Amino acid sequence: MINAEREKVNAPETVLKEAGFIVSEKCFSRPSCFDYAARKDEKIILIKVQGDIENFSPEDSDELKVISKCVSAASLFIGEKTREKPLEGDTLYSRHGIFAVTPKTFENIILHNVYPLIQAKPGGYYVQIDCELLRRRRQELDLSVGEIAEMIGTSRRAIYGYERRMTKASVAAAYNLIYVLGVPIAKPINIFEKTENQHKCFVSKARHVIAKNKLLQRVLRKLNRCSMTSVKKAPFDFVVSVPEEEMKIIGAVANNKERELNRRVDEIVSVSRTVKAYPVLITEGQGPSNKNISCIRSEELSKIKNPQDLLRKLN
Repeated sequence: MINAEREKVNAPETVLKEAGFIVSEKCFSRPSCFDYAARKDEKIILIKVQGDIENFSPEDSDELKVISKCVSAASLFIGEKTREKPLEGDTLYSRHGIFAVTPKTFENIILHNVYPLIQAKPGGYYVQIDCELLRRRRQELDLSVGEIAEMIGTSRRAIYGYERRMTKASVAAAYNLIYVLGVPIAKPINIFEKTENQHKCFVSKARHVIAKNKLLQRVLRKLNRCSMTSVKKAPFDFVVSVPEEEMKIIGAVANNKERELNRRVDEIVSVSRTVKAYPVLITEGQGPSNKNISCIRSEELSKIKNPQDLLRKLN
C-alpha cells in the first residue's frame, strides 16, 4: 500500500459544505467529544478532528457513541497518524469502536463517493467480501469451494467464512479472488453506518460525574421516565428523545457564574438545527443573547413533570 498522501487537502467542514451538507459551528466553548455536526438529507454525522488518533480517549469515544445514538448519527474521527506512524490513504481505521480516516480519504468519500475497501485491524489489513456476489459468481463458474481455495492459495474454511460473512479476507486473498472470479467482490465500507448502542453503562457513569450539578439533577429527576441521556463532553448537558412526537430535545443547564454561556448557546443552537433537534436552556437567572433557544427558569421546573410539559415550553 502507498502511504497516506501528504498533499494539502481542504478542512473537513469545507469539504462537507462543498458536498451540500449543513454544517454546525465548531464546538469549542468547553471540551467536546466532537467538533462538528453535519447533515445531508437523512445522513447525520458527528466528527472529531485530531492529528493523532491515539489521543482519542476511551471516555470521549464512549460519549461520542452515546450522543451519536441519541441523535441518530454516525460518528467519525479524522486524523493523520497513530503513535507517530502515518495513516494509510483509502483505509479505514478504528479507535475505541469508532471509524477513523485521513483527511484525504474523508474528502474522497464525501466529494467523490469513493469509500475505502481496506480496513486496518490488529494483525494487518483486511477486506470485507461481498458474500452473495462471491457465492453467485462461484456457482456461475461451476467451481467448488475447494477449487476456489486451491486457486487462490487458501483453505476451504476461509472461503466458507467469506461466503457466510464470518471472516474478512486479507488484502492479498481479496485481490486473488477478484483476479480469479473476474468481478469486484471487495465490499466498500460505509462510514455512515450507525454505531452500536453501548450507552447503558456509560449513562450511569455520566450521572455519577454530574452528581454535583444540583440543577441538572433536578432535570434528570423530572424526566427520569423518558429517554434522557446526560453528557459532559459536549456544548449541551442532556439529550431527550420523545418517540411519540418523533422529536429530540438538546438541553443545557447554566448557572449565574458561567462566563462562556453565549458562545455555548450559539453552539447548541447550531448543532440542534443540524441534527433536527429542539434546543432548550434551563437557567438559574441569566439569559443568553441568542433568542433561538427556549429558556426555562429554574423555578419553573416544578411545573415540568414529563416531556410533554417540556415541549409546551419550547418556542
